[in-house]
Amino acid sequence: MLFAVHMTVDLPSDLDPDVRALLVATEKEYAHKLQRTGEWLHLWRCAGRYANLSVFDVSDNDRLNELLWALPLFPYMEITVTPLARHPSALH
Repeated sequence: MLFAVHMTVDLPSDLDPDVRALLVATEKEYAHKLQRTGEWLHLWRCAGRYANLSVFDVSDNDRLNELLWALPLFPYMEITVTPLARHPSALH
């Protein structure tokens, strides 16, 4: 199942710099792992914001929920999920 996921990150301004660096590095490592497995198909930065638009290809809603909740930055994110379906006018 394909899902478009919009994630906006809002880290507290008073977050310890070392904690912030560790969270960001751990998040990057986790994102790379999911991209290698094929579950995180696309990862696009939203220009000018600490946000991204991603496409996930997962077995079901529960799997997507599991992956999102495991994001190291999850506690600091606002997430919007949109299930995707093929468009009849799409070439592929």
